[in-house]
Order: sequence, then structure tokens, then C-alpha cells
Amino acid sequence: MLHKKIVFITLLVSLFFWNCQDKSKQENNLPEGSKSSVKIDYATGFAITNYENYSLLTINNPWPDSDKNYRYLLLTKTQAAVSTFNKNDYDGIITIPVEKMVVTSTTHIPALELLEVENTLIGFPGTDYISSEKTRKLIDSGAVRELGKNEGLNTEVLLELNPNVVIGFGIDGNNKSFETIRKSGIPVVYNGDWVETSPLAKAEWVKFFGALYNKSAQAETIFKSIETDYLKAKKLAKNAANKPRVLSGAMHKDIWYLPSGTSPEAQLLKDANVNYLWANSESKGSLALNFEVVFDKAKDADVWISPSYYNSLNALEKANVHYTQFEAFKNKNIYSFVNTAGKTGGVTYYEIGTARPDLVLKDLVKITHPELLENYELQFFKRLE
Repeated sequence: MLHKKIVFITLLVSLFFWNCQDKSKQENNLPEGSKSSVKIDYATGFAITNYENYSLLTINNPWPDSDKNYRYLLLTKTQAAVSTFNKNDYDGIITIPVEKMVVTSTTHIPALELLEVENTLIGFPGTDYISSEKTRKLIDSGAVRELGKNEGLNTEVLLELNPNVVIGFGIDGNNKSFETIRKSGIPVVYNGDWVETSPLAKAEWVKFFGALYNKSAQAETIFKSIETDYLKAKKLAKNAANKPRVLSGAMHKDIWYLPSGTSPEAQLLKDANVNYLWANSESKGSLALNFEVVFDKAKDADVWISPSYYNSLNALEKANVHYTQFEAFKNKNIYSFVNTAGKTGGVTYYEIGTARPDLVLKDLVKITHPELLENYELQFFKRLE
């Protein structure tokens, strides 16, 4: 009798074990199989791993000092039809290629156009900031809805649009609108291109969009072309006979903000082969200095780049008469990108500059070493008049 009980209990345990295994297999019917990672050379904020029946998109630290990673399962319609999975294992499940998308930064627009999928864009917060003529036509036709502001999206309109995915960005991960969207079942993916520390790293996020549209090969080709042109311009700049001294930024209230030596802006100036006067500073983000410190170091600078939002010499002088004491002001050698804008006022640099650092670098080489690019026309920067 005891022997029969032991056999019966053993049988029950075995059945329970195998049922659990079968359930586990049913919930995670996504065999590892062979895998390959999308080649990422510069960006650190995302990774894409392709498996036999699915792809995994990982977002790393999407805002400064973030220690959270996000995992998104990417499935084609065919893969989704034959696979089961545990939704709790992922921050979002996305069917690719995406057919309807909402993005929240102008820096996202060029990637859609480069991949020729801008017609999938159905909503954006602050459409007037978009400068691209191609996307503006979609806005004017009513194909892209206005969604208010990134900090407080019009979730009622967004949920009505029912996009496949929302591409967001955040400074700390606390966005009530995004939480509302997530709870409705729409995946929100943080894009951290703005956190990257080099121009080419920012541009490489086109591969992030490539994965969402099942166009990874095309995204690789696009980025490779941008990288090649950037490195070509960098190599050309090394032929310059001199390295002009460069000042950047301007005052906001009583503080002068300018790029630190570790910033993408400083990297661009370094690759343009100039003497950026704060190239050796190691602080993260912007430097915050008083006027006297900046004037003492940069009063004789040859070129002044990006003096905040001031769009003319007169506007600079009205803001602070002390600006007129800089040699760059006296020589009218100040350049800004704020005067290059779309028809509704969107600054082109804030849209295309991130995706096309090769063009930004060529602009800087043209400004600081004009003899190296005699026939080149500036794309973003203009001399202040």
C-alpha cells in the first residue's frame, strides 16, 4: 500500500513538473535559436538583437543618470501569429513594420524621412516646430494631428489616433501622459538620442527607427553614408593651415552658458580642427560661467559660434552692451543657426542637425577654414548681420 502511494505521489509530481514546463514553453514560445546583433559603432543608448522568430530592442539609460533599461519585443505579423509570450517580460510588444506612429521630438522626423516612412506619422506635439517641407505637407493635409506639448500630451486625441507606438523622450521618466498611454495598451519607447555624447552616436539612432520599420539594412546604409561624409570632412579639416580660436554660447540672465569639452558640440569643433577655448573642460552638459571669466579668456576669439537665440548683432548689443567688446563682434564674425527656419518658425538645425552631423561639421569647416570648402554653401549657420 505504501509503495502504491509513493508511486502515485511520484506520478503527480512528474505531471506537475511537465505541465509547468509545457506552460513555460507556451508562455515563452520564442526559441533563442541563432541570433545576431545589429552593428552599433557609436551609440550606447540602444541595442537590437535579432533571433529566429523575433527581435529584441533594448533601451539603455534614456535620460541623464538613469539606471533603468527597457526591453521591447519586436514581431512581424507572421511571427506574432505563431508565437506566444509572456507580456510581463517586456516593456512593450510592437508589431513591425510600424504602420502608425507618434513621435515627440523634431530630431525624430529626419529618420522617418530618410527611411521613407514619414507617411506613417500621425501625430506630433507642437507641429509648428517641424521645418521639413515634406512633413509639413502631411501636417497641412491633416494627416498629422497636433498633440499639444510633450510635457502634457493631448492624450484624448492620441488615444483616438491609436498609434502602434509612441516614441517619447524624458528628462527623468516622470511623464503622466506616457503612463496614461501605456495603460491604454499603446507601447511608449524612450528615444535617448539626445543623451549621447558624440555627433555620430546621435545620428546612429536611425538604426533604432530602422528596427521598428523592419528596415535595418536600409538604416545601416543611410548611417554608413553619413559616417563616411563626416569622417571625410574631419580629415579635410586636418589640412587647415591654422586653428582659429572659437567662443560659443551667450548670457542667460547673469550666467554665460557654453558647451563643455565633453559635449557633442565640442566634439564637432574639435573635428573641425579649431581651438575651442573650453575644449579641455570635463564637466557634463553645459558650463555655467560669469561674464568676466568668459571675457578674460575669449575677448580675442576669432569666431563666435551659436550666441544663444540672438539673431542679429543689434539684438546682441541690446541684450548686453558688453558683447560689443569681443573682437568677434567687432569683426562681425559671429554665426548662428537660428535664422535658418521652416515656414512656421521651426529651426532647421534642431530637426536635421542631429541626424546629419556631416552637414553640421561641413558648416563649421566652411566657417573656420573657408579655403578648404570654397564651393560649399552653409546649410544651417548664417553670419549675424
